[in-house]
Amino acid sequence: MSILRKILLVLVVLTTAILLYATTKPDSFRIERSLVVQAPAEKIFPLINDLHQWQAWSPWEGLDPDLKRHYSGNASGHGAVYAWDGNSKVGAGSMTITASQPPAHIVIDLRFLRPFEARNEAEFILAPEAGGTRVTWRMTGPNPYIAKVMQVFFSPDALVGKDFETGLDKLKHLSES
Repeated sequence: MSILRKILLVLVVLTTAILLYATTKPDSFRIERSLVVQAPAEKIFPLINDLHQWQAWSPWEGLDPDLKRHYSGNASGHGAVYAWDGNSKVGAGSMTITASQPPAHIVIDLRFLRPFEARNEAEFILAPEAGGTRVTWRMTGPNPYIAKVMQVFFSPDALVGKDFETGLDKLKHLSES
């Protein structure tokens, strides 16, 4: 057997192993981060519930100075819509608030168009905690096979989780000032 055939055989076996291993990944994902903000929920909630306010704390703001934003629907709360179209760092998509229960809970329907198509749900939970409010940011959604293959090589929880941590830190700073 020639060296080239051996290399090809190893590549086929390795690729098959990766593809089979990917099938063991879960059919859905959940990314979640939380922290305690030294402020009442009534001060934090409007910064999340009004999508216009996201420019002040979202971890993706500032990644594209030419980001195009479009707001529609209600000014805030249930029915508020924010669509964006930007460079490869922020992609394109939209967010629609589907549930808003002041000052404790917000649910958002997320639709990504670029760099990949996906539909997920984001949720913010604000709960009283000694010295302030625990703010939890959670995203859940389906985990299609291509995403499972990508998870063999990197962790979406680590990547997106860092963004959630950055956003929560900015939200904390803004709410406590």
